[in-house]
Amino acid sequence: MKLIRHGELNKEKPGIILEDTSYDVSAFGEDYNEQFFESGGLEKLKSWVAANKGVLKALPAGVRLGSPVGRPSKIVCIGLNYVDHAKETGATPPPEPVIFLKSTTALCGPNDDIMIPKGSVKTDWEVELAVVMGKRASYVDEANALDYVAGYVLHNDVSEREFQIERSGTWDKGKGCDTFAPLGPWLATPDEMGDIHHLRLWLTVNGKTMQDGTTANLIFNIPFLIAYTSQFMTLLPGDVISTGTPAGVGLGMKPNVYLKPGDVVELGIDHLGQARQNIKAYAKS
Repeated sequence: MKLIRHGELNKEKPGIILEDTSYDVSAFGEDYNEQFFESGGLEKLKSWVAANKGVLKALPAGVRLGSPVGRPSKIVCIGLNYVDHAKETGATPPPEPVIFLKSTTALCGPNDDIMIPKGSVKTDWEVELAVVMGKRASYVDEANALDYVAGYVLHNDVSEREFQIERSGTWDKGKGCDTFAPLGPWLATPDEMGDIHHLRLWLTVNGKTMQDGTTANLIFNIPFLIAYTSQFMTLLPGDVISTGTPAGVGLGMKPNVYLKPGDVVELGIDHLGQARQNIKAYAKS
């Protein structure tokens, strides 16, 4: 299945994509959040759609898409998880996964504007494959880790490099700004994905290719990341693990290249569609 959420910001309704057509399934009665995944919502939704397929209402073209997951309890990110990315930033590939958290208030839709934070001059892009948890996971064995996955989603791990690297402390300061976690357009269940360790992921800025990589180059693969992360925190249904980015970020270029108002970022991953984000200057809400 391919799950979407559509409508106004913070008022999104659940939807689904069937044979390339998007449908509203708000009559199903549940949003795609922790409770949905924890209570076997995917199977219930599948049965409900099969019973109601003939009366589903197609969504109009151009409808706004939100994050395909309602606000999760946490967005866990893995840093420096591609050898080529570690090399371009001058870092040594880590002996164990680098874990940091991204604020849930950074979450936004796949085609929403990215707002450059106040005072930022080093806002950067990172196309990433993200995993959405389907069950509570604590001290999970690597061999069973994929049994805990609800699906996968496209993520732009937007990063402010000065805040992240030059302002002392942890990376989190440069990762959790508002609009810094566009997810979507859809969540694809595992049966839609093929081999998750051979997916192409790419990103362009103003039509110029910046990143063109493959998950075959992950340092730590997805089952390992789930098992490893679950040793340090309980992963709840709906939680997101973003698995790292390949080479081609602005920080790795010489000279560095960063996003500015008016830029357009487009990105995609095999089986997960693509997203488009306009870059806007900070504006007080």
